[in-house]
Amino acid sequence: METIGVFTSGGDAPGMNAALRAVVRTAIYHNKKVIGIRRGFEGMIDGDMNELTSHSVSNIIQRGGTVLKTARSKRFLTEEGMNTAFENLKKHGIDGLVALGGDGTFRGAFEFRMRHNISTVGVPCTIDNDLYGTDFTIGYDTAINTAMEAIDKIRDTADSHNRLFFVEVMGRDAGFIALRSGIGGGAEAILVPETETNISHLISILEKGWKRNKSSSIVVVAEGEEAGGAYDVARQVKEHFDFYDTRVSILGHMQRGGNPTCMDRVLASRLGVAAVEALLDGKENVMVGVIHRDIEYTPFEKATKHNLDINMNLLRIAEILST
Repeated sequence: METIGVFTSGGDAPGMNAALRAVVRTAIYHNKKVIGIRRGFEGMIDGDMNELTSHSVSNIIQRGGTVLKTARSKRFLTEEGMNTAFENLKKHGIDGLVALGGDGTFRGAFEFRMRHNISTVGVPCTIDNDLYGTDFTIGYDTAINTAMEAIDKIRDTADSHNRLFFVEVMGRDAGFIALRSGIGGGAEAILVPETETNISHLISILEKGWKRNKSSSIVVVAEGEEAGGAYDVARQVKEHFDFYDTRVSILGHMQRGGNPTCMDRVLASRLGVAAVEALLDGKENVMVGVIHRDIEYTPFEKATKHNLDINMNLLRIAEILST
């Protein structure tokens, strides 16, 4: 293992740059060459790659997004695309890969290894926190803090106008962002994809708040919530409960941006170092993660097929605290 390739793929997450920095500098520390691959699997197919030095990753630990850029690649799903990518890796003498991304990235890396002899270690970078094999993914802490700060600001205006706000946060398949930002923001109710939404129960919660003279209420809704997202839930509630002036706020992609928190920077640094050292130790097709504060390795197939379960006790806590 003399030359290591590194790339970012899928949705960007705050802390990706911190992880990239750790990968590059750890490889150099071990006297290995590092090749940065731009635009994920797309750049791998196009041969868009160049050597990275320690200076290449200076002053990026605090930046959101990814300096290597990212893209979703349909071409990589084809045998021709994978063959071209492998040829480009061989041209640059790349012996192993560090993949910074989430579920889709690791699925692609797993399929790639099934066809070509290239070792890959994954670093979990996704704001959704939905990968099995790590307590937290890089970007999650920043995303929930961004969402919570937005909820705090919405609370100010909701309280001033006696309004009911439905705040939609990211989470197409998982409610982790909604759950923690909702608890942190003191939401009256939290709706997530993992549980069935009971509109009648939601209305009951809001009615209790109204009878206690609450001047505002906030319902946090994950975008993948099965009742249809914030707008649909708000419409259904308003049909039966119109005491409040109702508004909807979609936080959207602001949750992906911004400077990563200290927690995300430290996590990214730990996992970036661990990924390179795992490659040098001969590990392949695994994701590095932190479980109970220790570095652990989880096969790609298990990390992607066994998504982390939501903590149902946190939903119970959220309901208790809303009374």
